[in-house]
Amino acid sequence: MPVSRPTLNPHVLRAGDAVALVTPAGPVAEARVQAAVRELTAWGLKPRIYPHALDAEHYLAGSDANRAADLNDALADPEIRAVLCNRGGYGVQRIIEHLDYDAVRRDPKLVVGFSDITALHAALWSRTGLVTVHGPVAAQLERGGLFASTLKHALMSTEPMVVLADQTEPTFSVRTSGVAEGTLLGGNLSILSTCVGTPFMPNLEGAILLIEDVGELAYRVDRLLTHLGNCGILKQLAGIAVGQFSEPGHGNNAIRPPEVLMERLGGLGIPVLGGLSIGHGDRNHAVALGSHAMLDADAGKLTVVSATR
Repeated sequence: MPVSRPTLNPHVLRAGDAVALVTPAGPVAEARVQAAVRELTAWGLKPRIYPHALDAEHYLAGSDANRAADLNDALADPEIRAVLCNRGGYGVQRIIEHLDYDAVRRDPKLVVGFSDITALHAALWSRTGLVTVHGPVAAQLERGGLFASTLKHALMSTEPMVVLADQTEPTFSVRTSGVAEGTLLGGNLSILSTCVGTPFMPNLEGAILLIEDVGELAYRVDRLLTHLGNCGILKQLAGIAVGQFSEPGHGNNAIRPPEVLMERLGGLGIPVLGGLSIGHGDRNHAVALGSHAMLDADAGKLTVVSATR
């Protein structure tokens, strides 16, 4: 049976709300952050670029101490109603032990991002039960279109998020039959795998697991899934929602990630639905992690309750 736990749902954003732009992982170009400021301002929000958001130190957006300080300041500021991560990359796992989880419990606010931000989603859920948004990072708002519309819906609406399987997605063939309900958790498969064995790994019993990844060859996807399987995690799930998977340079291997996904997941006896435009592709639908979800593999649809109240 799924493990139930109290959850924290942030308030929906409204015009005039202040939102923080922070960079807890890899560095980001200032022009992309300024583009996000313009888009968020057009929604009626008041974006604030945090002091170290534009720092760069090799593959990190500045020092661990400064990245953690910006994130903690945003989480503790009562005027800030959402924390938008500017990009993923790498670095969140270096700072999650230093975050102010008491501030999150006192004042739950929306936290948004994907890719390396999966580690932040996992930590916030594990430590506080905060419902967060797996969706476009702020730097993607310069692309407009679905990146902007799906994020705006996730932040400024209490309506459910619905993602339909798209036959143009390479993982569309990854599917079994059935319907599953449970808490949606997960995100980037590589990052989730490295959370195993830490205090920040979510309990996935009875959950619908969302997975996506970028630049991983088929054998690496196999290795990551086998790791979760050997840990006993895959047998605990109610269902699996499969987002986008891409290989570096599109790969030259005879076997591709979708085939591995089907081979490793198809025999679990649970509903599996691929073809979801979630992840590192040209579209990235926003969905709430920690919210109740229904995965209908027969209808090709994932429906997720809003993160907000």
